[in-house]
Amino acid sequence: MDRLEDQIRTEAERLGFATCGFTPANGADAAGLELRQWLEAGHHGTMGWMESRAAHRVSPLALWPEARSAIALGMSYAPATDPLALANQPEIGRISVYAQGGDYHKTVKKALKALARFIVGQAPSELKVFVDTAPVMEKPLAQAAGIGWQGKNTNLVSRDHGCWLFLGVILTSLELRPDPPAGPGQHCGSCARCLRACPTDAFDGPHRIDARRCISYLTIEHDGPIPLEFRAAMGNRIYGCDDCLAVCPWNRFADAAAANRAFLPRAELAAPRLGDLLALDDAAFREMFAGSPIKRVGRNRMIRNCLIAAGNSGDVALVPSVEPLLTDPDPVVGEAARWALDQIAALRRENMHAD
Repeated sequence: MDRLEDQIRTEAERLGFATCGFTPANGADAAGLELRQWLEAGHHGTMGWMESRAAHRVSPLALWPEARSAIALGMSYAPATDPLALANQPEIGRISVYAQGGDYHKTVKKALKALARFIVGQAPSELKVFVDTAPVMEKPLAQAAGIGWQGKNTNLVSRDHGCWLFLGVILTSLELRPDPPAGPGQHCGSCARCLRACPTDAFDGPHRIDARRCISYLTIEHDGPIPLEFRAAMGNRIYGCDDCLAVCPWNRFADAAAANRAFLPRAELAAPRLGDLLALDDAAFREMFAGSPIKRVGRNRMIRNCLIAAGNSGDVALVPSVEPLLTDPDPVVGEAARWALDQIAALRRENMHAD
């Protein structure tokens, strides 16, 4: 009869997971010290939820002392097209690959719960499932379980799936046989493409990122005006940034056919036109982004991002879409609209002088 670990792997694959590994519940505790240092340096910016739950986040045992093993799982969302292909189409808003399809929280959590039921059926035990929103350090646990390693860009990298994995964790009271861990940057060698690719220089060295400079943080987590120093570098990115992931050489082994179909890009999110997005009111925003992780940022934050992209485009055709937002009830949106109009005018003057 197959060992329980093998049965779990087989069932995980049936449920749509691309990879599965095991580690002791305290297998990634060393990452807790690094987290404390990162928080003390203020690199988390306004993500207060990371600081408020830090005591639980440093170790699964701090969250659940009865845990004995952690099961790390990855679900592929490997894209079929180049995530950087829209960089030279300024009238289009670029949305991170992970957010172009269905909300991964729901898909991954549903599969985790199904796997948990299977495990209990095979070996009665206590279990808890986690997807991103809970205070669990998924990436260090995934590295400890051997399903990938944290690259120099701090994201998990897999030999078989590149950078394109959604992670989930099951903590269990079972004593499961651990897999060999992967070392940080184990297969990165001297490559530093991800560090060089960052548009805002958010990395101050391998494995060290200042979230306050990261476009993903600025467009998703940051509430308020985008700092002026980062606006031009945002280009047409309106939700997240894939640059440091997309340039990783390990992505050549990632197979888009292995991606869960729930994450296939929705047509209206793959290449949305800025003019259409700028016209969204709150109701239209909610309708367009229903079932998408983008919905949680709200209309105002998305419009703010789109206005920065409109300004960077220099496209005078977008002026009629921007002008009504000057009097938007949200002062952050109004400020971004004024900046966008000034930027479009400035870029137009530059182009005229260049001609």
